[in-house]
Amino acid sequence: MTIQWFPGHMAKARREVAEKLKLVDVVLEIVDARLPMSSRNPMLDTLIQQKPRIILLNKADLADPVETAKWQHYFEKQGYACLSINANEGKGIKKIVPVAQELLAEKIERQKARGIKPRAIRAMCIGIPNVGKSTLLNRLAKKNMAKTGNTPGVTKGQQWLKTSKELELLDTPGILWPRFEDQVIGKKLALTGAIKDTLLHMDDLVLFGLNYFKDNYPEQLQARYSLTDEEIDKTAVDILLRITEKRGFKDDYDRASIMIVQEIRDGRLGRYTLDKAEDY
Repeated sequence: MTIQWFPGHMAKARREVAEKLKLVDVVLEIVDARLPMSSRNPMLDTLIQQKPRIILLNKADLADPVETAKWQHYFEKQGYACLSINANEGKGIKKIVPVAQELLAEKIERQKARGIKPRAIRAMCIGIPNVGKSTLLNRLAKKNMAKTGNTPGVTKGQQWLKTSKELELLDTPGILWPRFEDQVIGKKLALTGAIKDTLLHMDDLVLFGLNYFKDNYPEQLQARYSLTDEEIDKTAVDILLRITEKRGFKDDYDRASIMIVQEIRDGRLGRYTLDKAEDY
């Protein structure tokens, strides 16, 4: 099964990102901490190029903390600034401005030397759908999605979100790439809800999820569904049948599949990470 999804509005969004990059000082690239590499858009490196960037590992409260620490080290080793955040609860977001100021310190000093009055840092938030971009924007803007007016050098009518004296944000739509060459990436994204459930079969998705937890987080899977040691050692199909029976769904495996996938997304099986830093 090949997952393809590139609606017209996403093609337009890609063009808009390229056009608006010259208006900002720094890019805030938001990824899902549960799949830090799979939730990155490979087109962004070409689009962003040398623009200063902060990678934000959002939804860190749902991710395996050990793996999140490894990913922070990985990205920092690649030369990026990287922060672990939970935009839903506002955790970690106060670090964004200081890190951005540090990244732009040389530029700010050059402007001061030329007599240019200091201004708020202008940042672009970018990320694929469902990584929590809107939640972060609301947190930073304190839910006051206000325009800052026609900022000098900005196209007339351009809307900016003023978060503080130090930061102004330019939002962009979520962008996915045209085709998932690696179908495992598609399944990982689907399991976390980044792409529509209608693009793949729920039975394939639930078996992928059960196999992953069985191999990587067996204790969490066992605890959530009260599985015995013997049951957890069986195939993902057998585990699905047993969970269906235990939850009283009789032969309604579709209902059980939807429930399991939703519980994985909600973190009810515990914290987990689908991408391992050592694999990259």
